[in-house]
Amino acid sequence: MSFLTILSAAEGGAHVTNELIMPSILFGAVALVAFAALAIVTWTFRDVANRHADKAEAFRREHADSQH
Repeated sequence: MSFLTILSAAEGGAHVTNELIMPSILFGAVALVAFAALAIVTWTFRDVANRHADKAEAFRREHADSQH
């Protein structure tokens, strides 16, 4: 038997199809919603360092002489 004969015989077998758990377009929609949620979380923490600038400055003044 030649390789081509073996290959064509192997192709004739039953094809297994695995169904997705949801339509393929919904995978993109789920990813979009997840990234949007992460963007909202990131947006809520914007400018947090500036809100506590006075505490950071007080800490810097107290520990200015204790350099590591």
